[in-house]
Amino acid sequence: MAIPEQRALNRWHILHAAEVVRRGGVIAYATEAVYGLGCDPRNSDAVQRLLQLKQRKPEKGLILIASSFEQVEPYIAPLDTKIRKRIDKRWPGPTTWLLPARPEVPHWITGSHKKIAIRVTAHPQASALCEALAGPLVSTSANRHQQQAARNVRQVRRIFTNQLDYILPGNVGTQDNPTEIRDAESNQIIRAS
Repeated sequence: MAIPEQRALNRWHILHAAEVVRRGGVIAYATEAVYGLGCDPRNSDAVQRLLQLKQRKPEKGLILIASSFEQVEPYIAPLDTKIRKRIDKRWPGPTTWLLPARPEVPHWITGSHKKIAIRVTAHPQASALCEALAGPLVSTSANRHQQQAARNVRQVRRIFTNQLDYILPGNVGTQDNPTEIRDAESNQIIRAS
């Protein structure tokens, strides 16, 4: 049967992508709306390389995706019950929340901000990748700064040629636009989807 073989192949690709990330690599992978670039958020060299590939200023900060709140909890300052309920209503899902960062969160993740951008993803493959990593993953759109983001493997290859360590084959979700970004404390929409 083709379906179990496809699942096994998909699992192999996910495990391989996770190993590349663990070794300090930069990968591309499908998300809710576009392909993303990712790496280990604790690896400053990998994050610097990702920023160079994207031609993005480090002051902007980066999004972390995870498969569960528990994976990102070490990055987030303690939340009051009201904020936790607010984010739990939209997670897992296509909402990225700006949350107060713990003081020890690396500046290469928060940029010039005191908050950290986090999403518990509902994209099955991206979530499985975070599960395989047993932790969060940097997530930024697969494009050069201010250019259109890639929506498939072919477009990723055209933009980055052979500069990435691995491209995880997969399909982007059904969202037309990048995920919404909201401030968790004010509930203000920072970027509409």
